[in-house]
Amino acid sequence: QVQLVESGGGLVQAGGSLRLSCAASGTFFSINAMGWYRQAPGKQRELVATITAGGSTNYSDSVKGRFTISRGNAKNTVYLQMNSLKPEDTTVYYCNAEIISGSYFTSYRYWGQGTQVTVSS
Repeated sequence: QVQLVESGGGLVQAGGSLRLSCAASGTFFSINAMGWYRQAPGKQRELVATITAGGSTNYSDSVKGRFTISRGNAKNTVYLQMNSLKPEDTTVYYCNAEIISGSYFTSYRYWGQGTQVTVSS
């Protein structure tokens, strides 16, 4: 079984920083894109940032210039460095990964359990 385990959420004052981490574990062939999404209560899950296996990144306009996504050397981890945090960044953040596994090298999309980020004003 493949699992994504997140860490690093918490409470921070506006203008502060947090770093989220997500590690994939289990049996799989490789990982393509990884990313971070967030979802506020009653709203749809929205993209925050993604990064491909080759290192190409994509950010939502709301976090561009403040957040940085990166992958670890082992390529099974993804990080989200969040700077200049705002109260409107408060919500649950989810890690996502496109993982190749199985005898037929099928791509599956996995989600982490979510980590709460709270930014106080």
